[in-house]
Amino acid sequence: MAFTAHSAPLPENGSLVEDPQFQDGLHRSRSLTQKILLSVPDTHKSCIHTETLQLNSSDNSELATIATTIGVPPASVLGSLSGNVSLEDSLRRMYEGLKLHQELLNLIAPRLEEKEKVNDLMDDIRDLAIQIMKMLNTKEQPTTPPVALRLPGTYEVQVAAHLTLVQLQSFGQNMDQVFMSLDQSK
Repeated sequence: MAFTAHSAPLPENGSLVEDPQFQDGLHRSRSLTQKILLSVPDTHKSCIHTETLQLNSSDNSELATIATTIGVPPASVLGSLSGNVSLEDSLRRMYEGLKLHQELLNLIAPRLEEKEKVNDLMDDIRDLAIQIMKMLNTKEQPTTPPVALRLPGTYEVQVAAHLTLVQLQSFGQNMDQVFMSLDQSK
């Protein structure tokens, strides 16, 4: 996914990571990430009623073809910070992934019978995206391309919700690992 907004470059990773304000934002972001990770299983249970769609199933990888068919795009890949991946790049990818999942859930939620936990999860994702933007220290929001899902029936809605939650769980776990690597309070 491409971004059109540009921010001022962040200071070198080391000096920014040591900044008390950055660490405070990091702790808030990590707390929100953990809240999201804890709510994914309950959200899944509340809105997925197809027995074959289990959150932590080895069969989830077999749904790649249907994911493509219904239009569920993959999230940004997060890696550990290195010479190839800067802190700014990592934060942008986090923001991009959060906005993707927020948009997917926003498209799926109206078609679900039970929406309350999905709406709560979307609120937490929004709050975390705002926090990531503060850490990026920019007023301009990166733009993400629109998502279009093809959901002709209830089964496709269930699969789209399932795949989005599975992907969000994995993405959140990756975010948490990056946050742990940046945490100076250890």
